[in-house]
Amino acid sequence: MLTLNNWTPPKEWLQIKTIDLHTGGEPLRVLYGGLPEIKGNNILEKRRFFRDNLDYIRTGTMFEPRGHADMYGALITEPFTKNADFGTFFIHNEGYSTMCGHAIIALTKLVFDTGMIQKSGDEPELTIDAPPGLIRSKAFRKDGVVEKVSFLNVPSFLLYKDETIYVDGIGDVTFDVAYGGAFYAFVDAYKLGIGLKEKDYNQLIDWGRRIKYAVMNKYEIKHPFEEDLSFLYGTIFTGKPQNPMHHSRNVCIFAEGEVDRSSTGSGVSARAALHHAKGELIAGKRITIESILGTTMDVMVSEETNYGPHKAVVPEVSGTAHLTGKNEFWFDPNDPLRKGFIFR
Repeated sequence: MLTLNNWTPPKEWLQIKTIDLHTGGEPLRVLYGGLPEIKGNNILEKRRFFRDNLDYIRTGTMFEPRGHADMYGALITEPFTKNADFGTFFIHNEGYSTMCGHAIIALTKLVFDTGMIQKSGDEPELTIDAPPGLIRSKAFRKDGVVEKVSFLNVPSFLLYKDETIYVDGIGDVTFDVAYGGAFYAFVDAYKLGIGLKEKDYNQLIDWGRRIKYAVMNKYEIKHPFEEDLSFLYGTIFTGKPQNPMHHSRNVCIFAEGEVDRSSTGSGVSARAALHHAKGELIAGKRITIESILGTTMDVMVSEETNYGPHKAVVPEVSGTAHLTGKNEFWFDPNDPLRKGFIFR
């Protein structure tokens, strides 16, 4: 058998250590070692510093040849809020998202199953510093292994209700915009005549992008407190579930045409706010929402609240994650493609 004979990369090569997971099929690559100093006095400042000075690490780990057009990532940082366990922010093919529910689920699985954070009991809890604010998650363990994770998201609310816009190549589209840590435009797939299965993947990307940019060009998307969070992240197509025991199906097209393989944690949070505002979901009722793969997340309205000028809810989201691998990625300074490339 061939061996490396103790070969190691030259010291001048950047060496980034990651652990990979998936939540309901949606990948998460967690960057945890080998990173340069990321300056900032809070999570948004750190995210801004990384974006302005270290973005080649995002592209190098998300894009080909180390990643792919639908890769998703998170960085672990020190916390800034008192009693928080750690901080995080999120990266993808377009840049930086404000909130990621599938990542919160996977990160909770990661830190407990690998022993990064030690806490006793079968239902240990975390407080996580994230771009939209503090996220509280809970792991459900059996024999020391996390089998399920739930988290309380940030206050979520309906921003636009039953608006209609003309979209080139599609026609008139009726939509809602809701916030669940990120802003999404929600459209009924049945009314548009589009499917929500794997075979519909390319059309969903095309139409999702068209709808997103049409809404962005006409409507103001404004977070009540943070300008960095004031943008439309994606389009979510909703429709009937394949499993009649489930509430519905979600297919989220986000960033630059990425397709979420999971039900989308921030997306189902926004849906809870949307349905509650329309009188379709009472507090305390849990619903199960499918992804394009048929994997699921559960969501319910945990409490009602106010968030700036908006009537809002605090959603509780539940899902499962799995560890898939550990990597050390090398950045050869003489490699002309070290920063990665992408086809979309």
